[in-house]
Amino acid sequence: MRSLIAILAAGTALGGCATTPVPMVPPPAEVVEAAPPAAAPAPKPELGTFGFDTAGMNTTVLPGNNFYEYANGTWAKATQIPADKSNYGMFTMLDDLSKERTRTIVDEAAKDPNNKIGQAYTAFLDTAAIESKGLTPIDPWLADIRAVDSRDDLPALYAKADRMGIPNPFLLYIGQDDKNPTRYVTSLVQGGIGMPDRDYYLSKDPKIAPKRDAYLKHLTNMLTLAGETDAAKRAAAILAMETDIAKVHWTQVDSRDADKTYNLFQLAEFDRSAPGFDFTRFLKLDGIEASEVNVLQPSAVRGTAAVVARAPLQVLRDQMLVRSLDAYSAVLPSAIDREAFAFHGTALSGTPEQEVRWKRGVGFVTGALSDDVSKIYVQRYFPPETKAAADTLVRNVVEAMGRRIDGLSWMAPETKARARAKLANFTTKIGYPDQWHDYSALTIRGDDAFGNMVRANEWAHVDALSKLGGPIRKWEWGMTPMTVNAYANFGMQEIVFPASILQPPFFDPNADPAINYGGIGAVIGHEISHHFDDQGSKYDEQGRLKEWWTAADKKAFEAATKSLVAQYDAYEIFPGANVKGAFTLGENIGDLAGLTVAYDAYQHTLGGQPAPVIDGTTGDQRFYLGWAQVWRRNYREENLRNRLITDPHSPSEQRTSVVRNLDPWYPAFSVQPGQTLYLTPEQRVRIW
Repeated sequence: MRSLIAILAAGTALGGCATTPVPMVPPPAEVVEAAPPAAAPAPKPELGTFGFDTAGMNTTVLPGNNFYEYANGTWAKATQIPADKSNYGMFTMLDDLSKERTRTIVDEAAKDPNNKIGQAYTAFLDTAAIESKGLTPIDPWLADIRAVDSRDDLPALYAKADRMGIPNPFLLYIGQDDKNPTRYVTSLVQGGIGMPDRDYYLSKDPKIAPKRDAYLKHLTNMLTLAGETDAAKRAAAILAMETDIAKVHWTQVDSRDADKTYNLFQLAEFDRSAPGFDFTRFLKLDGIEASEVNVLQPSAVRGTAAVVARAPLQVLRDQMLVRSLDAYSAVLPSAIDREAFAFHGTALSGTPEQEVRWKRGVGFVTGALSDDVSKIYVQRYFPPETKAAADTLVRNVVEAMGRRIDGLSWMAPETKARARAKLANFTTKIGYPDQWHDYSALTIRGDDAFGNMVRANEWAHVDALSKLGGPIRKWEWGMTPMTVNAYANFGMQEIVFPASILQPPFFDPNADPAINYGGIGAVIGHEISHHFDDQGSKYDEQGRLKEWWTAADKKAFEAATKSLVAQYDAYEIFPGANVKGAFTLGENIGDLAGLTVAYDAYQHTLGGQPAPVIDGTTGDQRFYLGWAQVWRRNYREENLRNRLITDPHSPSEQRTSVVRNLDPWYPAFSVQPGQTLYLTPEQRVRIW
């Protein structure tokens, strides 16, 4: 696709430059020199005069008291969260734009009865057909669930559920082996709960208790919609069983620890250690022929197996009935669809209204046929010049990270050499993949929304299975180009930036460089630094989970990270509800290091010369304002409370406040002792 775009661009340029030859003639004897043609006006940035929306600031607030409010306060006060969203900010704004653009693609495709994109979209939008079929499409599967009359039937039931994309108590995925990243391995993960985290079942927080009540109501309503009787009593039994499972679940902090979650077992050995469920049979029926398995949370998986072994079959069947209706609610009758949203959307996240059907249809098609949609999307909406400009910026930030490593006082020379080697091995992916998945084996029908979802899930399952025993797919992406996000992959030694994040306010080729380095530059630095954060630093220059630091290096690094944990622990978002510094540590390191490295890269581009003053702002001011602008976001309370439990990222205001650790921020905004964000030089956390 890169070559196709280049060819199209070249064709346009050649066609636009064609002229009729004009014969050369000598000038007249006397010539009055003509004025040179007026230069074309320079392209303007999309936001403000230099890439920042100054109208969104609240300059009545001192930057040193609340930098987020100073940079974004007027925007935050004036911006309403749309009724179909749990939060709204720069990410959601660009996501809406991606959906609008993708809609034009699927609308056009829908005119062709042979186009899979169009047929998938047409079927999803045909709510009249979905309603008229009732539960008929899912009835055979529900009958399979109801027919389970022995624990011996559970491995087959859960295996089929996995192929259909329905969560069961034992979750599976296929990914790189952390200690041998040249191969794929099957991993087994704790599951079995229907709320987002163990805390929803076990916490004494009075704000959480209503969520349990809402979940109990949801279970009752779903069982009733499935045609079951005595639904309230049976719902209470599901909740009681899941509470027992939650008690054995690992915490979020332990579950993000790369060392703790690498537990490679011979499958037969793990089976013997986890009586109550036949894991060997479960994997085999799921299509996985494996002699070993990585179990991320061994005690939790064993504990869940014990709960499943003693739970009444009726409760296990009822749990799967609810999971199945939840998983396929979007392509089932509206009563089920509304009920699923009432709990997952409104009760958990506070979203008043469900997205309009076309937006959800775009989401389904993008998930089911992501690469087919992506090929068209990047051809239309990601110009080569944007990619080229982003490539340059990424290269500058990577080089800045190298300089930062060289200048570290706390890292031993031998560790620096390996860190440099790790950086040199990075693969940077910009915009879109250079190879695409083939969906020719996926059947899509314009009159079968439920079947399309089943077949899409089964296609994805088969595709994942095909990785086992095969070469590592270095070409494969974990996000579509339409995704407004970025990521780091430790085993692949890569940083990835989809096309849709390479737009204002994150990146605008026409904006002042300071804004771009403070925005996408810091995001790039963030993803680079993930490879050196509290977990990424455990992976060596080959992407292997392997110790490569000296003991002294590790001690110095951990001391700095403990200070960062304490800093974020102190942020109280609601009375009694604080940011969890240990849980958010990796992302907070990413923000701190990313902004540090991006600032270094920006200064390097100035070549020792002062940045111009634009509209009364210095280069340093614009750099930090660029950072603050990308974190503009308003939350509904329910969504923010949910995030404090389940999201490893700190809330936007606290992400913005990481600037308090950076020395150049202080003179840029005249931050003084006594102001809220002020830290003495000794208190400022310095890592990279």
